[in-house]
Amino acid sequence: MAKGKDVRIPVILECTACVQNGVNKASTGISRYITQKNRHNTPNRLELLKFCPYCYKHTIHAEIKK
Repeated sequence: MAKGKDVRIPVILECTACVQNGVNKASTGISRYITQKNRHNTPNRLELLKFCPYCYKHTIHAEIKK
């Protein structure tokens, strides 16, 4: 039996500082985290303060489309 729309969905969080700056010249890549959110409690896009290994500091990571 297939489930309909699940309440908890997986989301990908991407560093906003790396995307805006085009990533540091010394490093390659963009910091991404995978997490879950509750569709009913958080209908809008999720933003969390996470550590970015490319920026070497805590930055805002925003939800992106898959």
